[in-house]
Amino acid sequence: MRKSAAAFVTTIAIALGGIAAAVAQAVPADGQVTKIDVAPRKITLKHGPIKNLEMDSMTMVFRVKDPAMLEAVKVGDKVKFEAERVNGAITVTKIEKAR
Repeated sequence: MRKSAAAFVTTIAIALGGIAAAVAQAVPADGQVTKIDVAPRKITLKHGPIKNLEMDSMTMVFRVKDPAMLEAVKVGDKVKFEAERVNGAITVTKIEKAR
């Protein structure tokens, strides 16, 4: 009986974790690169709404998850990007030039 209850609780926990991850998943946003700071791994983007962060359009500085992202774009580029909260900081987790 205890094994069945433990298995049930584990199954529910896994399912709820999957639902939470799906809800919090980043959604691509549109933006334009206005500044790149390589050493501190930061990028300034003028962006549209970021739905998963409930953020309105604005210009702001973001950290980047991978410094190689800063080499893929330049100031003036229109981009599609994803941002999430990583260790409390709003961080660009994916970026590419817009088509």
